[in-house]
Amino acid sequence: METATLQLLAELDATEGWPSERWATILDRTAKLFLGNVENLSAPQIDLFDGVFVRLMDRVDTASLVRLSQTLCELKYTLPQVSRRLVFDDNESVFAPVLQSRGTAHELLVEVIRSRGLKHQLAIASRHSIDPSLSEALIQCGVPAVHHALAENRGAQISEAGWARLAELGQKDPSLAQKLDRRRDIPGSIKREIHAKLEDAQMRAQAAKPRVIRDQIEDTVASNAATRMPEPEPADLARAQARLQEVARQGKLRDSTVNRAAAARDYVEVVVALALLSGSPIDVIRALIAGDKIEGLVLACKAARLSWGTTSMVVKNRPGMPPVPADEMQKAKDTFMSFCLSAAQRTVRF
Repeated sequence: METATLQLLAELDATEGWPSERWATILDRTAKLFLGNVENLSAPQIDLFDGVFVRLMDRVDTASLVRLSQTLCELKYTLPQVSRRLVFDDNESVFAPVLQSRGTAHELLVEVIRSRGLKHQLAIASRHSIDPSLSEALIQCGVPAVHHALAENRGAQISEAGWARLAELGQKDPSLAQKLDRRRDIPGSIKREIHAKLEDAQMRAQAAKPRVIRDQIEDTVASNAATRMPEPEPADLARAQARLQEVARQGKLRDSTVNRAAAARDYVEVVVALALLSGSPIDVIRALIAGDKIEGLVLACKAARLSWGTTSMVVKNRPGMPPVPADEMQKAKDTFMSFCLSAAQRTVRF
């Protein structure tokens, strides 16, 4: 077999002019031959297959390399030349399966971390298991996205020095600190330090938030945001005020009243009801409904003792306003849940 393989290598080197499709067929057949006999091959024979594959790989298209990478990534037998060729490819579909394979040599993985870019590093950071020395190399690469991927990977084993370095980085990156805080395998002393700093940061942010949102509301009112929406007819406004004041006098002006008005897109009734329930002037409520930032409106709803369900209905049904992105709605919900009633009322009342 060794003589036949050597002869095949020589013939491959001498062959020119074949289309890539023909080479792809040969590569696929060679892979099937290798997989079907690999358990019975000696080390020298595996090395010869390694050389054949490399010669064929330079003659095929990317799709063929992707198939080869997916075929060989689960092998317990290492093909050094093939692995090197695949992991240094520029196409993620080619290099990722091998970088995440358990059979890929540790030294090759470290070399890739140090010499290739973000996509290669992230592929390694998402491996099923990562030993401490490989984690150390990933930390040393100095790329925040890689640090985040490593912190999220429960299969990553990290030394105490590595945890300490990530915790240090987390001091300037709250999102990383939060991911580290969720790890159960982080040393207790480091976890306590991270948790304490996160709590401190959250308390400072909460203390500053009412003033920040109050400033936003004042800017919104000063910018005449209410002019973006149609001025209610005086007669319609007067009728809504008279009706809802009577409802309020009877103690029936509540969450369900606003919910029905928002669902019906009755803009005038929503404005009047929010003003009565929150204690804010009608012009302020109109400006908040028309404003670019929705946190002020959300706090007005909180001050009016509305539920989050009704609050989201008010936000989503603002007349003439574009849909609110999901991430902004989640941020608004967080604000709604974090404010107590008295703080919301102090923030929105003028």
